[in-house]
Amino acid sequence: MKLNRIPTIAIAVIALALALPIAALADVTGTPTLAANTALNLDTGATASSGGDILWSGSSMTPQGTAKAFNIGGGGAASFSQYTQTLLSQLDSLFSNAAIPGALLAKDDIFAVKTKAGNYAKLLVTGVSGTSISLQFQTFGGSSTPAGPTITQILNNYGLVPAGFTNSGISPGSLFIIKGAGLADPNAPAVLQSSASPGLQTTLNGASVKVTSNGVTTTPVFYYAIAAQLALVLPSNTPVGNATLTVTYNGQTSSPAPFQVVQSAMGFDAYYGTGSGLGVATNNATGALYNYTNSIPPGTTVVLWGSGLGADPTRDTTYTTSNINQVLGLSHIYIGGLDATIAYQGPSGYPGLNQVNVTIPAGAATGCNVSLVGVNAAGVPTNFLTLPIGNGVCSDPTFGTTGTQLQTLSGQTNVNNGALFVFQTTSPVNSTGTASQITDLAEGIFDRVTGSSVGTASGSVSLGGCIVTETGASGTTTTTTTTAIDAGTVTVTGPVGGTVTLTSSPFAGLGLYYAQLAAGAIPTSGGTFTFKGSGGSVSPFIGAFTASLTFIS
Repeated sequence: MKLNRIPTIAIAVIALALALPIAALADVTGTPTLAANTALNLDTGATASSGGDILWSGSSMTPQGTAKAFNIGGGGAASFSQYTQTLLSQLDSLFSNAAIPGALLAKDDIFAVKTKAGNYAKLLVTGVSGTSISLQFQTFGGSSTPAGPTITQILNNYGLVPAGFTNSGISPGSLFIIKGAGLADPNAPAVLQSSASPGLQTTLNGASVKVTSNGVTTTPVFYYAIAAQLALVLPSNTPVGNATLTVTYNGQTSSPAPFQVVQSAMGFDAYYGTGSGLGVATNNATGALYNYTNSIPPGTTVVLWGSGLGADPTRDTTYTTSNINQVLGLSHIYIGGLDATIAYQGPSGYPGLNQVNVTIPAGAATGCNVSLVGVNAAGVPTNFLTLPIGNGVCSDPTFGTTGTQLQTLSGQTNVNNGALFVFQTTSPVNSTGTASQITDLAEGIFDRVTGSSVGTASGSVSLGGCIVTETGASGTTTTTTTTAIDAGTVTVTGPVGGTVTLTSSPFAGLGLYYAQLAAGAIPTSGGTFTFKGSGGSVSPFIGAFTASLTFIS
């Protein structure tokens, strides 16, 4: 690798690498329970005795001020997930300042609100008890708040590992984000600031940030600042240790938020900006971006992008290609479980943006989601990603999937999934002396997810790989919401034991069907198992199907 290639490649992908987290901004969500005569601000989630966007009187829901509403009707959680910002905006003419009668607001009813700030919100009634009403809501783009700045999360800009995990720290010289409310001017656009001379600034859109670590206070610089999220570079002279951070906006300062400053905490960029799933990798020679339909041949040297290798004082605020030296934040990178050769790791030229040039092992497994993880000298891992390895369109024959399918499905609004299993479990002898048991089982799982979550593939890994998904108590962008699908009556017929009907038991958003088979139902001689589904009737549902799988002795 020639160092003079670094700026060229960085320029080719900087817009992608830094813009992805902006696209992944979270909307305002909440699950409040409103007593009689309680108002709710849908742009902040705050409740009060007056004001807000809607007021629950105990018997009706009334828009406040310039806010407007309309009742959509029943449908529950499955229908609630279908209402997007685009769809609500197309229904704008239906919004009015008329109150919605309480008689319409039964459990599973859905209504919409256009807030005083002009944002669209959807609300689901999750329960009614006396004069109280419980709601689930999502406001698209809500961010304004009458209170001072509130910090909810401090994350590596790319890894997005939530607090509480050993790899959640922020290293000096890295690009990190602050999530919350009231952090900057609510009317400010998410414009990426230039790091050309004179460089990134310490204030933006009325916001400033202070970090105190081991008694030393430093001032990060901004890439962008909007009310719900700030993106900054942590100064390289920030001491390692327990730290606190405050945001000041409009003359008000947030409560100090704790986080860890660590020497190295690399976070790799994910293709869909989620911190997991398909990783961003470019060809070292051409800068071409790899994806499901343009997979990486084993033996190819690729560039991985991200932030957190460690301090780089030369580029704390300003783009420069002078003093390009390696920052050895990673000891190993494992691709498909194999130790890959690291050719270069260090600055890209841009503040906070690192690149790691690594060669895909010649013996690496092929597939659409081959595991990728790096570790530092202390054995602390990066976030876990996957890479498409192969030639042209990637393929996972064992799962019956190809890169073309993944690429196509990721563009769909919703994707229905179905998986059928026949498997055997063995329980060993336990401490009480109970004999070991062998149990034969059949199972079916049917669910619906968004197309974007199929594209992230954050829960998928090619055969032989291993990944870890890290989700905090408050949730991160790695979380995928699933909706159970009704498949009707599902049966399985095996080589012995006849036909068995699987029991339906929805679990954690999954349409789960299962049955314990008779002893010996999976014979050592092998055989074919045929599943049949009658097709469901409760939305969302699938039609009738027949599918078989064969065990070979």
